[in-house]
Amino acid sequence: MAGKSLQSIRGIHDGLPDEVRRFQRVEQAARKTFATYACSEVRLPILEPTELFVRSIGEETDIVSKEMYSFIDQGNDNICLRPEGTAGAVRAYLQGGLTRAGAQRWYYAGPMFRRERPQKGRLRQFQQIGVEWFGVSGPVEDAEVLAMAHAFLTELEISDLRLEVNSLGCKECRPGYRDRLVTYLDAKKEQLCETCNARIAKNPMRVLDCKVASCQVALRDAPEMVDHLCEACEFHFDGLKQGLAALAVPYVINARIVRGLDYYNRTAFEFVTDKLGAQGTVLAGGRYDGLVESLGGPATPAIGFAAGVERLSMLLDDKEERGIDVAVVALGADVLSYSLTQAAGLRAAGLSVVHCGGGAAKRQFKMADRESARFVAVIGGDEMESGKIALKNMANGEQQLLTLDEVVLLISI
Repeated sequence: MAGKSLQSIRGIHDGLPDEVRRFQRVEQAARKTFATYACSEVRLPILEPTELFVRSIGEETDIVSKEMYSFIDQGNDNICLRPEGTAGAVRAYLQGGLTRAGAQRWYYAGPMFRRERPQKGRLRQFQQIGVEWFGVSGPVEDAEVLAMAHAFLTELEISDLRLEVNSLGCKECRPGYRDRLVTYLDAKKEQLCETCNARIAKNPMRVLDCKVASCQVALRDAPEMVDHLCEACEFHFDGLKQGLAALAVPYVINARIVRGLDYYNRTAFEFVTDKLGAQGTVLAGGRYDGLVESLGGPATPAIGFAAGVERLSMLLDDKEERGIDVAVVALGADVLSYSLTQAAGLRAAGLSVVHCGGGAAKRQFKMADRESARFVAVIGGDEMESGKIALKNMANGEQQLLTLDEVVLLISI
């Protein structure tokens, strides 16, 4: 590598301090909100068996066939970097023997990996926050999950988001709808793109999600699942809408929200923005009552969602992040030891403190300014002799001679 500049892999980037502070705002809002809904955090491994995603997502999906980082390790195990979190959560739920432990409400956060074409807000290594509720079956729980997602985004003060909801039906009513849809799509083949034509036989509902303009024109009058629900699914969808109304969560029905896999059923939803271009979904989820069973467990109702941390952080307001609490300026070598003990005392009280290292006063004050310190603790011979600190408020320029305890009290107000 001598003589060559070091660069990160395309689509994978470093989280530097300014960006990480925004990530932390997202994560803190998630933890605060989810705790009020009795959700518990789980820590899931980044490495998973490749077979887990082949079985859950499907071998023919783009994620498994084109985007997943999978490899044979030295022990001849076929493993991968997780492309999403739900399948791993289901594995943990089953492996932990929790199928008879009552409802489980989980959330997790961490990196996911997909080798897709990088674009705005989409990376090959990306941070995701996910929620999975196992053992909950009714529209009330669905409404609460959507309300929790709405509360999370509200806590972040993100504006101009809209919640779009749909019903995907169930194994009773979807086959009849599928037949109607395939008949319609077969008649429109010449107007549909190559990808859509390939999906007609394998996954016709995915055709409705195509973003190609000519396909959207051809699909204008396509039958929609929401108009062909069985009585039970209609009841569930009505209950969801009533619950959202009771919780004052605004929504619109988007009958074109689909999921590509059969284990998804009934409720599907997305929070969408127009601020990120064509890829405007920032949080999406749905009910997947068939997934636990498809991975070898008992029939288990479940619902969840996932949100991209990078995409959400791009939507945060630009309010200035608060700088450190105190920068300590030591005027002279004789006071260095005293200044270090004062800095340690301030830190012990929970304040964020930078010691400017002593030396030239001008350099130290420049450092304090660069750190955006709210206060500067100026310590010279007089301050050391009196056992106090000259505290300067950088917002108004006022300076007071205070004891360490008085400094902590003032800054903590």
